[in-house]
Amino acid sequence: MIDTDLRFTDAEWQRRARVLREIAEAHDVAHVLLYGADRSGTSVPWLTGWPVTREALVVWSTDDEPVLFVQFRNHVPQASSMVDRAEVRWGGSCTVQSAVDELERRRAGRRVGVIGPLSYTSYRILVAAGYEVTSLDAAYVDARLIKSAEEIRFLSRGAELSDAGLAGLIDAAHPGVSERELINSIERAYVPNGGGTHIHYLMSTPMSRPSRCVPAQRPSKRRLERGDVVVTEISADYQGYAGQVLRTITVDSEPTAQYAEMHEVAQVTFERICAVLRDGTTAEEVIEAASSIEAAGLTICDDLVHGYGGGYLPPILGSRSQPHHQGSHVGFAAGMTVVVQPNVVTADGQAGVQTGELVHVTSTGVERLHSAPRGILSSAH
Repeated sequence: MIDTDLRFTDAEWQRRARVLREIAEAHDVAHVLLYGADRSGTSVPWLTGWPVTREALVVWSTDDEPVLFVQFRNHVPQASSMVDRAEVRWGGSCTVQSAVDELERRRAGRRVGVIGPLSYTSYRILVAAGYEVTSLDAAYVDARLIKSAEEIRFLSRGAELSDAGLAGLIDAAHPGVSERELINSIERAYVPNGGGTHIHYLMSTPMSRPSRCVPAQRPSKRRLERGDVVVTEISADYQGYAGQVLRTITVDSEPTAQYAEMHEVAQVTFERICAVLRDGTTAEEVIEAASSIEAAGLTICDDLVHGYGGGYLPPILGSRSQPHHQGSHVGFAAGMTVVVQPNVVTADGQAGVQTGELVHVTSTGVERLHSAPRGILSSAH
């Protein structure tokens, strides 16, 4: 049974408040709005512990206690029971207008910082009230790149739950089972243990006549057949801290020569990247480590490496043949957590494999957070 009773210490919550104060002072603002909606927006749970449901907005000031406005009204009782680092209120008929009213009560200056996916309509409400809005998103993302020791513990728990989901998939991946049923087996492996679903992508295709190369965001009704391959990406979270495990599984059969060769390239690439990752590694060094993909006449579809934990973070790197880089100027540093995930595919995009997982970058290398078996896996018993 997975232990799901971790809690952050007061020292960790105080550290986050200090980080936010440093961001605010660096941008010459005394008041910050942290916003999230429809389960999106990581700054609200990071500061208060409340997972964003329909809508949530925190009014934070350097000289006053934070207030958390929550939608819908029936979400307020649980928020009040979970959050003791902010006063919890219902957001009323307009959450942002309630925040404006609170800023007026605090006699806030006209300059306000904002973190999170604030809508254009909400932005216009702030501007109409006379506020100059300053985005603090970039500074917030920078602050989330390096994880505290307590955050690493939570990510490790998310990794454990994700590995349980992978084990549930492997156990269920037999001829006649649909992709939708596989998703059910994944969730049943971690939900009873307190895990939440961040993502569970997968695809299946016959190895003898493949037509798909990367995990799909929504499962199909397709039922597995002997000789299929399943490629999956699973992220179960613990209180918002998700692991990420990516594997290739054959269905009641050995891999074909094509799939064995592709996966060998993927596994070698994963190992080469992990061998160079450490404090001070550059994006260029990681991309060079992945040159084995192009040397084999193959390419990628998904990202090669991306930051993770507290959001989908930089650096986000592609390979030489698919250079979809974002934030490649961000070097790797001790304390970062990143997903190494070579999705090796044929040039025509008809076949592909994927392997990888979330790792913790240290001063001397990478620390493994997952314990799932590596290599190409099989559902055969």
